[in-house]
Amino acid sequence: MIAALRHRGPDDQGIHVSSGAAAIGMTRLSIIDPAGGHQPISSEDGLVTVVCNGEIYNHLELRRELEARGHRFSTRSDVEVIVHLYEECGVDCLQRLRGMFALAVWDERRQTLMVARDRLGIKPLFYARDGARLVFASEIKAIARGNGLSLHMDPEAFDAYLTRGYIPSPLTIYKEIRKLDPGHVLIASGDAIDISRYWALRPALDHDASEAEIGRRFLELFSESVRSHLMSDVSLGAFLSGGIDSSLVVALMSEFTPTPVKTFTVGFGGSVGGHLDERPYARMMSTRYGTTHTEFEVRPNVEEVLDEVVESFDEPFADDSVIPTFYLCKLARQHVTVALTGLGGDELFAGYERHLGLKLSTQYARMPAWMRRRLTAVINRLPERRDGRYVVNHVKRFVRSAELAPPLRYRNYIAVFNEELKRRICTNEINGGQSGDAMEFFDARADRDVVAGALNHDIHTYLPEDILALTDRLSMRHGLELRVPFLDHPLVEFCASIPTSLKIRRATKKYLLKKVARRFLPAEVVDHRKQGFASPMTTWLRGDLRHYVRAALAPRRLARHGLFDATAVGALIDLHERRVETYDRQLFALLMFQKWHERFM
Repeated sequence: MIAALRHRGPDDQGIHVSSGAAAIGMTRLSIIDPAGGHQPISSEDGLVTVVCNGEIYNHLELRRELEARGHRFSTRSDVEVIVHLYEECGVDCLQRLRGMFALAVWDERRQTLMVARDRLGIKPLFYARDGARLVFASEIKAIARGNGLSLHMDPEAFDAYLTRGYIPSPLTIYKEIRKLDPGHVLIASGDAIDISRYWALRPALDHDASEAEIGRRFLELFSESVRSHLMSDVSLGAFLSGGIDSSLVVALMSEFTPTPVKTFTVGFGGSVGGHLDERPYARMMSTRYGTTHTEFEVRPNVEEVLDEVVESFDEPFADDSVIPTFYLCKLARQHVTVALTGLGGDELFAGYERHLGLKLSTQYARMPAWMRRRLTAVINRLPERRDGRYVVNHVKRFVRSAELAPPLRYRNYIAVFNEELKRRICTNEINGGQSGDAMEFFDARADRDVVAGALNHDIHTYLPEDILALTDRLSMRHGLELRVPFLDHPLVEFCASIPTSLKIRRATKKYLLKKVARRFLPAEVVDHRKQGFASPMTTWLRGDLRHYVRAALAPRRLARHGLFDATAVGALIDLHERRVETYDRQLFALLMFQKWHERFM
């Protein structure tokens, strides 16, 4: 199992075997106390032992408190505080930890195991039951290899993958393996397993605070988060996309560090992707703050990385930003061991087009029904743009979903395959009426505030299981640790309490964040249209990758599993190439499923 995770921890490894009930092991990427922080780490009497993947950002504060209570530390590692904190307060120690972590604590005296995942799901944790045995790891491959498990594809997970493009927690593509949900803890004692939530996001809206006061408090909390995330005994840098989120992270890093920040960005070369290339804005930030800046240009010969991506996830995953992220992580690891990112800003401050679309949909619904029907008929006939922009595709999704209730409307915005498309491309045997997304996190406030409902849904689903899963797997593939200061949990709790009127103001997304950022960023960076960290997949599939995708989704290859109707898949390819409809997300999802199935099944 440890050998399967060598890429996550190339610097060190260790194993602790108890009197017979448990064995826990670790591969370590050495960041805090590289020389002395060997894991597993045990208490003074050897009765409590811990392994942890991640960082505890408040470990110095906790260490001082624990030393005052008589605990003796043998290392400078942040992980050692977990041992002594557990001795003090048991499972409640999780409430005191501030950071990103997947951890396990073995209690020899009680013969119990505690396994926990951080509040936002920054770090992954998988587990499986095999009779009386519990097996857990940071990636599926460590469970699947060498444990004698017989693995079978989960139809519910397959359906969810087609809907979302990723497989939501607690599901995995295998029936026998589950994910531990973010903010949850698993306690195993003998044959009994209990899983419970130790943290929940319960925003309390403060409508009395002024806009200026909310902005001041956000900047205070965000600055504190960035400062704490600079904790490192090894080289550290930042991803700099040229967008507001990563640029604000770099601006504050530059204030808190005495030497130039090392920054990294990727762009897209060739004849496509110009509207996705934010390198000019990243260069503006680098010039303003004197960073040591490195760029990489992605060309559309991406077939070479897809096998590595599939190997990294162990299950189907269809966010095409895996391509630039793979290259960016590879580039950064040549220079640093740790990098900060701007991930999470869009989920906290309503930064996606779909958030604005959902707000506008409530106004659109007031139009007479006959007018909406006529508009829908006209818009459905529009051809897709030649430059790969999604404007027409987004408008089509908007009008086609207008008659639905807000949760289902939002589901249609974000779905890869909606129910109609699934019925079209799947064979009869696979259509079982499974629900790929119940929208359970589109919370009760959605009746009054649809954007708040969408943000709550994104924070609990899309953020941990798409964005954070993607960055964890691809960064750790290269032995690089990524940190996300926007997702410091006190900051997340505060941002969830900000009224959405300060997140979207008229047609301006991330209104308050942009207002705060103007003090630190060039106007061009704040005001340019969000381009997102995606690949120009829609254009590539009509050009450079056209033959590759047709070969990968050829009828003879689809016949190996019989899950998809080859004629229907071919029709999707034709419609996309002729620009009748944009099906890049659907085709990439089929491609990644096919590559996973051929590799693992």
